[in-house]
Amino acid sequence: MTTTISQWAARRDAAIAVLRQHLLPTPLVRIHLEGFDAPAYLKLETMQPTGSFKVRGALASVAASVRSGRAVVTASTGNHGLGVAYAATRLGAQAIVVVSENTSTVKIDAMRLFAIDLRLVGDGYDAAEAAALDLAAEEGALFVSAYTDPDVIAGQATLVDEVAGQLPGAFQIVVPVGGGGLASGIALAAPVGARVVGVEAAASRAVSTSMTVGRVVEVEIGTTIADGLAGNIVPDAMTPRILAECGVGMVAVEEAAIHDAVRELALRYGVVAEGSASVGIAAARLGQVSPDMSTVFAITGRNIAADRFARLLSS
Repeated sequence: MTTTISQWAARRDAAIAVLRQHLLPTPLVRIHLEGFDAPAYLKLETMQPTGSFKVRGALASVAASVRSGRAVVTASTGNHGLGVAYAATRLGAQAIVVVSENTSTVKIDAMRLFAIDLRLVGDGYDAAEAAALDLAAEEGALFVSAYTDPDVIAGQATLVDEVAGQLPGAFQIVVPVGGGGLASGIALAAPVGARVVGVEAAASRAVSTSMTVGRVVEVEIGTTIADGLAGNIVPDAMTPRILAECGVGMVAVEEAAIHDAVRELALRYGVVAEGSASVGIAAARLGQVSPDMSTVFAITGRNIAADRFARLLSS
């Protein structure tokens, strides 16, 4: 990460301060996960006001833009854009949010409730991100990446700060990975003795592939119910390097396992979770998470379309 240690500390302190003004800690709930012998907990980011953890990084980054006096432009698969819309409204900032035309309708409808400039571009995240970068350059605005912006990462780091205050002793935390912003923040802020495990959808492995190669590489992106994790990352993304340097272990799960995890969270624990939010449970059920210490599963979002959710529950 090009940000120095002192700059990172300042960004983290600023993120903590703004989040304390606008958000309450989300619940940490003990569960019994069949076949998983360690104590298991759900960190329910589904209870955030936007239904997703993304509001953490959005508040931190939009607050930084307000201090700089610049408007914000961002691209999103939905939840980050919704977080930026919420943050811009709360903080009185100007924001342009670019999403792809096939973004979940439930997320698009939610974003339209806020006073932002919402634009639908292209048929996937990569196209939306390219359009947003061009737009930011044209407008002289601040582009806020959903995953590789230092203030976004600092905001996401506050999740593990909450966990450390809610769960005494050593723990591991299992984190969904799309662009790697949440996992990077958690890895940088995790207390000594904590372990971080990142979980990708097998259909979209941009971060783990880049970690293995040692530089950002483009990968083929398949169709996945974990739409919030799908897409490539920009060539200068810092997240693979952060995760590699912090020793974050990475695993990936196939679609059938994600489907089963969404169903299990809903029917066994009463938690509405997106496919993207459910990959940690899927990995544990497949034996990809070691049950050797207390384990926290970051359940990162609930914004799934009703018809898709109904199909998953009945399949």
